[in-house]
Amino acid sequence: MTLAASGSAYSAPKTVLVVGDSLSAEYGITRGTGWVPLLEQKLKAEKIPAKVVNASISGETTIGGRTRLPALLDQHKPNIVVLELGANDGLRGLPVASAEGNLRAMVDMAQQKNAQVLLVGMRMPPNYGRAYTESFFNMFKKLSLETKSPLVPFMLEGVAEKPALFQADRLHPTSAAQPIILNNIWPHLAALLKKQ
Repeated sequence: MTLAASGSAYSAPKTVLVVGDSLSAEYGITRGTGWVPLLEQKLKAEKIPAKVVNASISGETTIGGRTRLPALLDQHKPNIVVLELGANDGLRGLPVASAEGNLRAMVDMAQQKNAQVLLVGMRMPPNYGRAYTESFFNMFKKLSLETKSPLVPFMLEGVAEKPALFQADRLHPTSAAQPIILNNIWPHLAALLKKQ
């Protein structure tokens, strides 16, 4: 049985698994306004046959994601895994090497299950010191190169420098920031969906 050609560059339905923290779990904002639900809407609007599973948990660290990922891979059998983790490790000042090791293990697990990985990069606020913030930011680029996984350089590009786009805690973006976040992620994710 063959699928009817619809003129689309996208073929059989795909599953996109998002493994993230509060930035992907709609922390403090109205349900349905986060970048992940906006992604689902965009996929429908563009008639791209893909299902999105949001396995993000507020407060999640890379070790938490590493622990949860094997069961998620077995349950959902994703084609693409969006890894949006590391911010909580950084905010707690945990060693960059440990976050890197956990993320690398997660990429390996996903690739062993024939899933492609999209890494989502983050920056730490400057008050963590230049050495730590640079090391943290560069970790994502290093992992991207070494694991041949595409990278969203900075999830909050166009958001981080605008205080009005953050909730009162100054850590979590508002609903108004979510389309900007999706625009940062979408080009990289769309390219992966086309490759499938």
